[in-house]
Amino acid sequence: MKLRALKIACWFVAVGLVIAPAVAKPAAAADPETYQLRYKLKAGEKIRYEVTHVAKTKTRIRGEEEISNVHTVSERHWDVSEANETDFTFNHIIDSVEMTQQQGDQEELRWDSASGEEPNQVFEKVAEQIGQKLATIKIDTRGEELEREDFGGTKAQLGMGSLALALPEQALAIDDTWTVPREVKARTDDGEVKTIKIQEVYKLEQVKTGVATISIRSEPLTPMGSDSIKAQVIQQLSNGEIRFDIDAGRMISKKLDWDETVVGFQGPNSMMEYRARMTEQLQDGAQRTARLPK
Repeated sequence: MKLRALKIACWFVAVGLVIAPAVAKPAAAADPETYQLRYKLKAGEKIRYEVTHVAKTKTRIRGEEEISNVHTVSERHWDVSEANETDFTFNHIIDSVEMTQQQGDQEELRWDSASGEEPNQVFEKVAEQIGQKLATIKIDTRGEELEREDFGGTKAQLGMGSLALALPEQALAIDDTWTVPREVKARTDDGEVKTIKIQEVYKLEQVKTGVATISIRSEPLTPMGSDSIKAQVIQQLSNGEIRFDIDAGRMISKKLDWDETVVGFQGPNSMMEYRARMTEQLQDGAQRTARLPK
């Protein structure tokens, strides 16, 4: 019997049949879910936003310290005039504004466009733009500007540099990133204009109930060379969060924060502190929430 058993075992080995315990194979990892982010606008619709900007700037030059505060709340909208499968054209219009400004020990200045009062000279330029087109802009479904005409010198933007969010070509999984190049201008101590190259780094943080949460931060690529240039550029850098409605194809909200200190921007004993917050909220009954960070 032992000999017979040995012969059977040898036969199994000879033909390559080895009896082994069954081992479960690991299941193949499922591909991560991806999301396509695209603008979806309709001709004739008005997309309304409330934009709040709160800023405090403290400067110290040759022992003299001064603090300035700005608080602005504006109602504005995109008036979509043309829309098709590939691009959209809209007018950017400011509807109303409330402004407060105080420089050092000077009297605080206030103006509300809805009050009917004449604006202080400081606010006259803004008052002229109420109800007027700030710009006519054509974008594609990814938010890239194809054409733009500005009116009244209003092209400058706080952070990001554009009204529309620049979306990537490819679909995104959670934690995917994409970058968008941008340039800002600064004046050197010699009076020359220097171009600072920046890239905006976006990251898809999460998607819940059709809303994508996206973080954004700015990375300067050009050495600034001096603190005076840095003091000019920091207001144009971005650090914050965007919420984008994937189904409706539009931004729901944007929040950008600044908390910067620059030493030596006008001599060795000078200093500038800049703390600010800007929020933009799609108007659907949302309350004003922007507060200067503590």
